[in-house]
Amino acid sequence: MPLLPLDRQTSLGELAYASLKEAIVRGEFSAGQKLTVRAVAQALSVSTTPARDAIMRLIGEGGLVNIGPKTVIIPPLTLGALDEVTAIRLVLEGLAAGFATERITKQAVAELKALQLQINAALDAANYPAALKANKAFHFLIYEAAQMPRLMLMIESLWVRIGPSLNDLYPEFATSRVGVSNHMEALAGLETGDKARVQAAIEKDIRDGYRRLASHLKQSD
Repeated sequence: MPLLPLDRQTSLGELAYASLKEAIVRGEFSAGQKLTVRAVAQALSVSTTPARDAIMRLIGEGGLVNIGPKTVIIPPLTLGALDEVTAIRLVLEGLAAGFATERITKQAVAELKALQLQINAALDAANYPAALKANKAFHFLIYEAAQMPRLMLMIESLWVRIGPSLNDLYPEFATSRVGVSNHMEALAGLETGDKARVQAAIEKDIRDGYRRLASHLKQSD
């Protein structure tokens, strides 16, 4: 269970929700994976009440699906859902990338370079969970630089739905390194303040992921 015990200084229900959602967004659970209230509570070192509250909130947001009295699953991705999420991501993440280009700091660009090194090392080691974690951090650091919190919330809601299926990008993406190429292009645009270049790189990254995931879904059918 890829969850850590919670700091009890804040509301346990809120912390449990944030921790579980972050794990879903980072792809630490696979599509179709089963979760129980008890397992989540044990992983977070909390009682079943905050764990249940977190699960219910994520069911409401579409990040989990109830399949029984005490069991939920990470919903499998369908081609229709992938089409919808991708179309919206292209608009929202492209928008965020554009604003980020105008507002990002040199420190944030340096952090992005460090994250890309983490991604490269993870791919070299075939450590795909680590690659996904750093990939999520890379994208969201760019989007946070846009300084548009409502836009961030909308983007995050899309990653809740798509995050678990990003596991299916590998090992192909580790071999082709197409995502690495897209990230390097985005970094180059951020350093020179080239808004169109950054937007194009992020949008290509989304489209490349879409093609791989769509191919995987069609093969599964």
